[in-house]
Amino acid sequence: MHIFSKLSLTLMLTSTLVLSGCQQFTQPQTSNVAQTPEAPRQFNLQGKIGVKTPAQSGSAFFTWVQQQDEFDIELSGILGVGKTQISGRSGDVSLNSAKTGLIQAQTPEELLTRATGWQAPITHLIDWVQAKPATTQAKISKDEQNRPTQFLEDGWTVALSYNDQAQLPNKLILKQSLESGQENRITMLIQNR
Repeated sequence: MHIFSKLSLTLMLTSTLVLSGCQQFTQPQTSNVAQTPEAPRQFNLQGKIGVKTPAQSGSAFFTWVQQQDEFDIELSGILGVGKTQISGRSGDVSLNSAKTGLIQAQTPEELLTRATGWQAPITHLIDWVQAKPATTQAKISKDEQNRPTQFLEDGWTVALSYNDQAQLPNKLILKQSLESGQENRITMLIQNR
């Protein structure tokens, strides 16, 4: 749990919070370059996140409030035990928990590195949870309803799953292959939007 508390910050920021699962789609369409409008940066999510690396694993419940460039993420274990608060705005991000104390950084990615020693594209999660690519270099696979089912972006494979006809994903699984043949994995289950 100690290591996950540090990853909580990862998560979310969203966390880095995130994801694994089955997807069903037929004849996905793939585009090499993302051509989508900028995603609105305002939402409120609740759910569960899990993180697994070669050295550690853990899970937590999360509440993530995003208002443009400002965010507030609360991570906690069962019955609210082990609460971690992650908040910030552009240039000022902080994580506070009983286990780590206060950690501050300029970016969520820097905060994650300081807290856990590993890197993840935390800022990209803001777009990914909204079924949008984070960069114009993303490779995108879509289902027959034209919903993104996979992003290949900045060294990560992001799988998106949907409930029925929903246009926003309820589950994301982020995977990063490592040189050792192992992987970092974040599974994010969104229960309420």
